[in-house]
Amino acid sequence: MPLIATSRYKAPPFYMFNEHWETVIPSLFFKVRDELYTRDRIELTDGDFIDVDWVRNGSNKCMVLSHGLEGDANRYYMKRSAKYFAELGWDIAAWNCRSCSGEMNRLPRFYHHGDTPDLHTVVKSVLEKGYQEVFLMGYSMGGSMVLKYLGEQTRPAEIIGAAVFSVPCNLRDSALQLRVPKNRFYEQRFLKKLIAKIKIKAEQHPDRVDASKVDELHDFDEFHDRYTAPLHGFTSKEDFFDQATCDQYLHVIDRPVLIVNAANDPMLGEKCYPYEAAEKSNSVFLEVPAKGGHVGFTLKRKGPSYIEQRTYQFLKEQFGH
Repeated sequence: MPLIATSRYKAPPFYMFNEHWETVIPSLFFKVRDELYTRDRIELTDGDFIDVDWVRNGSNKCMVLSHGLEGDANRYYMKRSAKYFAELGWDIAAWNCRSCSGEMNRLPRFYHHGDTPDLHTVVKSVLEKGYQEVFLMGYSMGGSMVLKYLGEQTRPAEIIGAAVFSVPCNLRDSALQLRVPKNRFYEQRFLKKLIAKIKIKAEQHPDRVDASKVDELHDFDEFHDRYTAPLHGFTSKEDFFDQATCDQYLHVIDRPVLIVNAANDPMLGEKCYPYEAAEKSNSVFLEVPAKGGHVGFTLKRKGPSYIEQRTYQFLKEQFGH
């Protein structure tokens, strides 16, 4: 019953007054200015590509980092984790979803919360380099991908486990939470970025992508029905929610996985906290701090956040390092 009753994360700094400050301040103001990465490009069999940003230490263990919606390998949380674990001796593979690496991808499609084939391609490429241990980290959407990926089928033994943070474990419930008036800011911010990409896609592929009236889209429901579903092989937004949501796979995950979702996360609804799955599982550890916001978990001193510290603790507890 790996339900963690008491979280070690107690409170953010005093100036983060509520869940919105806990979410927004790190996103806007926290930067890791170190030049960490070298980039490799994976050419895909469908004619597209994925860019992977590496930190190489010559280690026999590698950490694969998966970013959130409209993020990339240079987001503060990705670089912060990359820097922290690279300094502990890990090699780092921070991958960018299609369209997120600074160069638009080639095909009409881009990515979504359940896009595990692309994650599989990245992990397969990492494993081919001979690493003895591979650990997965995911943030928000990236965490959703990681959990779905681990639950879909038995994965190679070299993939020892995962730690994921601020995960929309139930996609429909998360979408409903974003429609609450006080949370609409986040939805609209994401939507603005996605609409800009659709306009580029329409120029690239006018026969497949219609950007007329795209500026009139009001919410994710309309965006998913018009673009996410048809561009990625789903029949509707409901079909997308049903197939892409990761909570349906938690009961079959067969290696240690830590899920940390703050109780005050403005982007997560009630069903995004899989208490029952954790209580019944021998592998899925659920921790629900009272505070933390969305991909926040800021500590009072400078340096790593609770995300890095908790992942390090989990690695020590489960694997001895």
